[in-house]
Amino acid sequence: MNNSAAVPSSESPAAVAPGAGKLSKLTLAALGVVFGDIGTSPLYAIRECFHGDYAIAVTPANVLGVLSLMFWALLLIVTVKYLSFIMRADNDGEGGVLALAALLKTRDFRTRNVQWILMGFGLFAACLLYGDGMITPAISVLSAVEGLGIITPLFNPYIVPATILILTGLFLLQKHGTAMVGGLFGPVILVWFCV
Repeated sequence: MNNSAAVPSSESPAAVAPGAGKLSKLTLAALGVVFGDIGTSPLYAIRECFHGDYAIAVTPANVLGVLSLMFWALLLIVTVKYLSFIMRADNDGEGGVLALAALLKTRDFRTRNVQWILMGFGLFAACLLYGDGMITPAISVLSAVEGLGIITPLFNPYIVPATILILTGLFLLQKHGTAMVGGLFGPVILVWFCV
């Protein structure tokens, strides 16, 4: 029996670092998957600043102020929160709420109550994640499609059916994998961040 097949060599595909072209594609796909939610939030946040019960007046100073707040909030959230804290919190390379909650089993707590309380926080965070995953696509797509009603009121009856059609298409695409969805949305998010 030859054991050399079980040990990955330096020529193994898993051990070879991706080339510059492949790395660029992976980075662009990750941009669409990871930062898509953060990047699209200003689309409906700016509308809420100038409409509704607590709207502020639409003046050049207010528009620049709101855009400045959004820019710095996005910049600080991405750099400080994600790069400094979230990307460093991992469980042997695995991330996410459930992977971090699994770390609680490896820790030695003085009392079991502390472990149960922290596990409760982990489960609560997972519930928030699942709820966000259910409501965010609907709100994001609906907010984008509502812009048709601003162009002309003739589109108002078609806003909800168009939203349902777009969401159905997105979920049908999702079954082909995150890489495909990231590949489609990565360039869109890149253009949005550049604008």
